[in-house]
Amino acid sequence: MGATLGAVVLAMSALAAQAPQVPSPGAAAAAVVTQGPPAPVAPAVINRDATGKATVRATRITTPLKLDGKLDEAVYTSVPAMSDFIQNDPKPGAPATEKTEAWVFYDDKNFYVVARCWESHPELLIANEMRRDNRGIVENDQFAWGLDTFFDHRNMLIFEVSARGGRIDGQVTNERQVSLDWNPIWQVKTSRFDQGYVVEAALPFKSLRYKPGRDQVWGIQLRRRNMAKNEYSYLTPIPPSVGSQGHFRAALAAPLVGLEVPNAGRVLDIKPFITAAVNSDKTARPVIDNDFNSEVGVDAKVGLTQGITADLTVNTDFAQVEADEQQVNLTRFNLFFPEKRDFFLENAGVFAFGSNSATTGGDTPVLFYSRSIGLSNGREVPIRAGGRVSGRAGKYTIGAVNVQSGEEPIAGTAATNFTVLRVRRDISGRNNIGAILTNRSASQFGPGSNQVYGADANFAVGADLSMTGYWVRSETEGRTEDRDSYRAFLDYNADRWGLQGEHLLVGRQYNAEMGFARRLNMRKNLGMARFSPRPKKNTVIRKYWYQATGTRITDTDGRLESRSVDANFQIQYQNQDIFTVGVLNSFEFLPRPFVIAPGVVLPVAEYDFNSARIGYNFGRQRKISGNLLLDYGEFYNGNKTTFTITSGRLALGPQLSVEPSFQYNKVDVTQGAFTNKLLTSRVTYTMTPWMFVSALLQYNSGTGTLASNIRFRWEYTPGSEMFVVYNETGDTRAAGFPDRLNRTFVVKVNRVFRF
Repeated sequence: MGATLGAVVLAMSALAAQAPQVPSPGAAAAAVVTQGPPAPVAPAVINRDATGKATVRATRITTPLKLDGKLDEAVYTSVPAMSDFIQNDPKPGAPATEKTEAWVFYDDKNFYVVARCWESHPELLIANEMRRDNRGIVENDQFAWGLDTFFDHRNMLIFEVSARGGRIDGQVTNERQVSLDWNPIWQVKTSRFDQGYVVEAALPFKSLRYKPGRDQVWGIQLRRRNMAKNEYSYLTPIPPSVGSQGHFRAALAAPLVGLEVPNAGRVLDIKPFITAAVNSDKTARPVIDNDFNSEVGVDAKVGLTQGITADLTVNTDFAQVEADEQQVNLTRFNLFFPEKRDFFLENAGVFAFGSNSATTGGDTPVLFYSRSIGLSNGREVPIRAGGRVSGRAGKYTIGAVNVQSGEEPIAGTAATNFTVLRVRRDISGRNNIGAILTNRSASQFGPGSNQVYGADANFAVGADLSMTGYWVRSETEGRTEDRDSYRAFLDYNADRWGLQGEHLLVGRQYNAEMGFARRLNMRKNLGMARFSPRPKKNTVIRKYWYQATGTRITDTDGRLESRSVDANFQIQYQNQDIFTVGVLNSFEFLPRPFVIAPGVVLPVAEYDFNSARIGYNFGRQRKISGNLLLDYGEFYNGNKTTFTITSGRLALGPQLSVEPSFQYNKVDVTQGAFTNKLLTSRVTYTMTPWMFVSALLQYNSGTGTLASNIRFRWEYTPGSEMFVVYNETGDTRAAGFPDRLNRTFVVKVNRVFRF
């Protein structure tokens, strides 16, 4: 592994050495004119043109800001604030209804973003989420910003801060592929005042990647969300079709001039950790009973250049990761479970292929599905060591992963080496082309190894039209035909109209063992049309939504296997609530018997069936929120009733929340009837933005399991954490209800040292 990773590092460093340098300050400022109005002249910090586009100037300060949320330093009176934010929803182009003041500063070590958010009705502020990277932050009053640190108009670093201090940080690749699992070291402080709230953030330059050169131009976008009015406003005009993701769109960001950045090419973060665990497992052979073990390991991050970083791990441990949420599968295809391990998630967008990331499932195969590493047949496989190189070098985005796993006798997994190489090159506009190679040293399905290689392309035309495509081929011993997969996809996503077209093929013997494929031997054609008008001067309804989608899937010989026609209607209300109703006609051909439940087997046949659904989403502005959906109709040769509660939340104050989810399926087909219930509840108590305890409780009647995952997390200093984790799974069908199957208690402590 060391030789392979070393060769990768040398290759990536060579590419980086060829990267073009940033122009001189004068040339950089001149180039900005093509992206926005001329740079503001001091003391001005923003210059707008007649369309609202802006160029922003960062202000150097000699004394570091004190992050206390008070804004009482002299710099806040001597440097004018940026204001006059512009709505993109609900009244695109209109001035924001609430005042926002923002400043951008920097010194020799930090880049600062500060905002004072005025609120005419502060009693209506929703500020009840403090956990880092929790989706509830999006549903709070908040201030957010995006930084295009390479000024490539394609990629952004995003930051969102709730009025209570909860924070989200993430990376956006190609303006659409989002990963919220980039967790750099930075600090933020919020405070409330009589007429609103304040956000003060300090981002160390060592936590950011950018081009070489001291004098820089970045892209920046600022966003304010007002929950009481369900209003989004931005520093510059953002098309309404973009909605809440305007700070994801690098091409729409304002140029930020005046930056003089330090050389950050040789950043070194070393993060040793120690774990202690007690395990019991009745399913293991021999049975494990209160077995104690401890492990020591280390993670490291090395800045090879200012744009490229290497991540290294030895004796990797993922004890702190939250358990998977269980799913009910009433289809004959594979279930997709998202990755949750930080080592694989950071910079995940670099490895996204053909516009498809590894964060959601679907018919389009995922070329690099990191859960193929370190997990097998539901068991953890030890990771001995691993490394990753990723970043930007001129017009190239590059990534490489090499991981060596150990043996796992119970799962029957041999020691295996995993390698991924990815390169993408920017071409004119916001377009790019790329290639990927994956290699697994030991195939899961026979002797020899497994490789996949291919190329992709992404094209963007304006703010609303994108086109993507890819071609890949797998190499596995004994499989010589039908090994390809390819896709062409067109997406027009404007505010009022939407169109999609897709053609996808996955070969009969396609086999990407480091990826994920929901179904093989398929040729898919899809078409979608949407009309979503906004009624004028309606104080209740914000938007209507009419959508029709048709899908046709055959095998590679042309035999029809699946067909669906889906019609959907929505009403989106001004207060964030959504009403939906829809009808679905489905056709399914079962080429082999399908075991849908124990003792219930659907025979080989063609099935044509219809169903209808109705739902209501109670927005997060409510104390009790969630999405209720009832689906009823024909199902194969019988009937099915499904009732679900998803994204539920009961806010019991600013620190305690309960998030229940429930799914009920009642199926009655000719071959038998069964009922399945899945109940999930997450209870969280947040002491501070850096400390919380959460419990994930799950009951699945189909498998008879009752599972609990309890985690305490404390970030005791920026980047350094302590975890206390308890996991238990029981069998509710056993005589000693609930009979405990396995139990784990883990304590993990890490400490980051930055050089």
